[in-house]
Amino acid sequence: MLTLDEVIAKEMENPEFKAEWDALEPEFQIIRAIIEGRTARQFSEEQLAEATGISPAEIVRLEEGNADPTLTDLKRLAAGLGMTLRLDFQPIA
Repeated sequence: MLTLDEVIAKEMENPEFKAEWDALEPEFQIIRAIIEGRTARQFSEEQLAEATGISPAEIVRLEEGNADPTLTDLKRLAAGLGMTLRLDFQPIA
């Protein structure tokens, strides 16, 4: 049986899949940052909501990738996690 990473690696050989994956990478980075920040702080979703003023339901939607956070939301999440927000633009390779 293949692991998820093995399946993804195999699918990345497909140019259409890779293009779509790459297009979604910024969203994946945000989701990963929220989840990793929350778990590093050992916060529940409810505790993160309390620390940020963002509703627990919205925290869940953000972590599931079912909501688009505003810049204000990202700043509040970073502050609630005791972090700073850093954004940058990268040249297209």
